[in-house]
Amino acid sequence: MKITERQGEILNRIVGEYINSAEPVSSKLLEKKYDFDICPATIRIEMQKLTDDGFISQPHTSAGRVPTDKGYRFFVDDLLESGFLNEDPDFRLPAMGDSIKFIQLLTKNLAEISSGLVLTYLSDEKILWKEGWGEILREPEFKETKIISNFTELIENFEKEIEDIEININSGIKVYIGKENPFHKAREFSIIITKCHFPGKEKGFLAIMGPKRMAYDKNIGLINSLAEALARRELEEF
Repeated sequence: MKITERQGEILNRIVGEYINSAEPVSSKLLEKKYDFDICPATIRIEMQKLTDDGFISQPHTSAGRVPTDKGYRFFVDDLLESGFLNEDPDFRLPAMGDSIKFIQLLTKNLAEISSGLVLTYLSDEKILWKEGWGEILREPEFKETKIISNFTELIENFEKEIEDIEININSGIKVYIGKENPFHKAREFSIIITKCHFPGKEKGFLAIMGPKRMAYDKNIGLINSLAEALARRELEEF
């Protein structure tokens, strides 16, 4: 379903505010922070249309709105189409040395910057690294025991199906949001994943997992710039 340019702008602001605050976004907040060049009543009308069309929803205990899977999908697709990705200029590849140590450091560094759980898989060695449990558990969603349990089960299912996952990843970056995930117990989470060529001509993939309320612009930008840096290093080695 298509939405107007104005509705898209309002929706992107709602998603961005919710990602930053983890709090439902009210029309009053939008009126105060952003100049949409429309009256407050029109903002409320547009928000209601976005609600009716399934892009945002209203928690029972709040007057504000939160993004749905459909709303996040619009936000992510808009980021990818516009090319506006928040890459971290301070992120650098670890110094080259032992390939295993390189990938361990790479995974750890990416987890610290992304605030997500990072998984790196080497196809030839069939080794999987996971880093970022401390970062991910600090997110407000993980105050609920059920969310932690579901996330743990998602990781277990991911590991069980890792060979199939690798086969199904095409070139470029894939983003699975909530119900789009092909795994059980994954409705509350998102996965960003891409194939990579690691030093030593090792093939595999990188993934960032976290709540749906993750910083998509930052994390997609990180994975994109990282994959490009690895590709450049591979060419230098060749």
